[in-house]
Amino acid sequence: MNDHLLTQPLPAGVDGGAAGAAWTATHDGPQRYPRVHIERDVPITMSDGVVLRADVYRPAYPSGQAVAEPTPTIVNLTPYTKLAWNVMDKALSVPGLSAALTERSRDFAGSRRLPGLADSVRTLAGGYPRNISIDRQLIRSGYTQVVVDVRGTGHSQGVYQLFGAREQRDTLEVFDWVTAQPWSTGDIGMNGVSYSGINQFQAAAHRPPALKAIFPGVAPTDGMLDGIAPGGGLGLLFTPVWMSVVNLSKLLPPSKPLRRGGFDRQWLRDRRSAPFSYLGALGNWLTATRLDRLGPEALAFLDPQSPVRQGLRVDVSSIEVPTFVFGAWHDIFVSAQVKAYNALRLPPGRKQLLMGFGDHLNMGHDLGRPGEPPRLDVLQRAWFDRWLKGIDNGIDEFGPVTAHQMGGEWIRSTALPEHGTKYRRLYLSAATGGTAPGSVYDGSLTTEADPAVTRLTVAPGIAGIRSRDTSLTTIGLFSAFFGSRPDAARQETGGLSFTSAPVTAPTTVNGPITVHLTAIHDAIDGFWAVTVNDVSPDGYSTVLGSGQLVTSLRAKDELHSTRLPNGDFLEPVYPLAVADRLPVEPGTAVALDIPIPAISAHLRPGHRLRVNVYAGNFPRAIPMMPMLVDSGRRPQHLHLDPAAASFVTIGLLGAPGW
Repeated sequence: MNDHLLTQPLPAGVDGGAAGAAWTATHDGPQRYPRVHIERDVPITMSDGVVLRADVYRPAYPSGQAVAEPTPTIVNLTPYTKLAWNVMDKALSVPGLSAALTERSRDFAGSRRLPGLADSVRTLAGGYPRNISIDRQLIRSGYTQVVVDVRGTGHSQGVYQLFGAREQRDTLEVFDWVTAQPWSTGDIGMNGVSYSGINQFQAAAHRPPALKAIFPGVAPTDGMLDGIAPGGGLGLLFTPVWMSVVNLSKLLPPSKPLRRGGFDRQWLRDRRSAPFSYLGALGNWLTATRLDRLGPEALAFLDPQSPVRQGLRVDVSSIEVPTFVFGAWHDIFVSAQVKAYNALRLPPGRKQLLMGFGDHLNMGHDLGRPGEPPRLDVLQRAWFDRWLKGIDNGIDEFGPVTAHQMGGEWIRSTALPEHGTKYRRLYLSAATGGTAPGSVYDGSLTTEADPAVTRLTVAPGIAGIRSRDTSLTTIGLFSAFFGSRPDAARQETGGLSFTSAPVTAPTTVNGPITVHLTAIHDAIDGFWAVTVNDVSPDGYSTVLGSGQLVTSLRAKDELHSTRLPNGDFLEPVYPLAVADRLPVEPGTAVALDIPIPAISAHLRPGHRLRVNVYAGNFPRAIPMMPMLVDSGRRPQHLHLDPAAASFVTIGLLGAPGW
């Protein structure tokens, strides 16, 4: 504990009130130490002899010499090479320039030609870049930051393991190394996003005594289900790019041995032994026309009990350290943030959830201004001050759930879904809605099942190219040009639309959503995608959430799925196990439950709710090639029958008037 305990006002409102202003002033004001001392490529030897390399950032005196007294340490482990963190740090620490860019970006308006550019630029002002990389203000205040290339990537030796058991053990051994250093107090926090958020969850689940708090952002808790192939649909734009970035960045040789006239020959041998980690599995998924032509590496991703799948999955319920989870509604891993928060068995305050707008790379643009939560770097500093230094700054009274409602304002809540949310069915009806004339079929959402029996046909297509899902799967790159919330009217020309009557009073859509379909196929497989949209009185259709499912992978994990008292699935979980694959008989009806991640959205009076149904989700995802071949890319049929109704199960707060 720190000996300079501070007592501040309790946070009030979404911006934290006086306490939030104090957190910002503490972060942005003068710090205890004026400079930062950096040591590059510090070797850390693992128990099996493999050497990992770390960059160590320490607070320093005016002379540049690192301070003598021990400090808490923030650890970040990355597969994308420390060089990227170094470049970001240099860009963010140019004297005068960084502050000026941050201030100018805060009110950047963008242009009509590039509607999403403003959000991307304003990310600079939200603190997100410093959370990803290095926050020198945090270090100057009395923290050491250690950034480590994970095994087999960047400048570290070894063979890349993709969150495997050995990689997880490495993290714990890095902690042992940190606590043995004379500059360490023995107290460790972890930060970082995406991959560097996943290994925070993994490390905390092991309960190492030195780890005192984590601050993970936009991180999945199951890499396969949340990102690589949700619903069995292979991430067509995300997965190949992500795997390629890791493999290319790991080929940059360690610079420190080169500068000293030597070369790490073990590093070279390790890279030669495994130059293209997991790209073989990806190529196999995209080219093998039959399941029996998938190799062992590709099949390992389709076996929930394999070491690969075990490494991609983490049970956050065993975490005991204070955990601040943050994410964005348009992030590719949006399915994980609310789920992780609710799975944590920590009291509110020791666990926090912040959900804003933005994408994987472009988030935080709705933070830091009056009436908004503090910036991410500010919240991170307050979190670590509280749990690593014992400063009573009130951050544990913030939230515990702070969310920017889609279609609404920032809210502060004790839970998500909010207390009082009631789940109900809305049925997909063939009755003409009259609000989606451009769709393949313009139907209705009703409170009672339609007595008519109708079969509606929808074919695979490319109408989803300019859609929210394309923004999502390109981790924000697409949204810089078109925005992450484009009008879905163009996408809806390739789907079946079912629209409700207008709500008559403010209504909140809360929590996870499941779309239950009765489907008929002309082949032995198929691929379905659904969206839930907010439709304004002028017809603008905004996607609130989306989901997808390969028909033959519909076998559920009943143990981890959740149902409502009436038996409806609220959060079905699919293990995506090739051994449990269930091909369909053409012409026979099958029941499908397609999950949509938890959301919080505000429907204003006059707005409508819409469910769209598609026979595919291009370009976000396609089935792996064996399933795609089995589908024949043929049209699919939605069978509307009161005896086997299709409906959406949705949580509502308010009185919509239906």
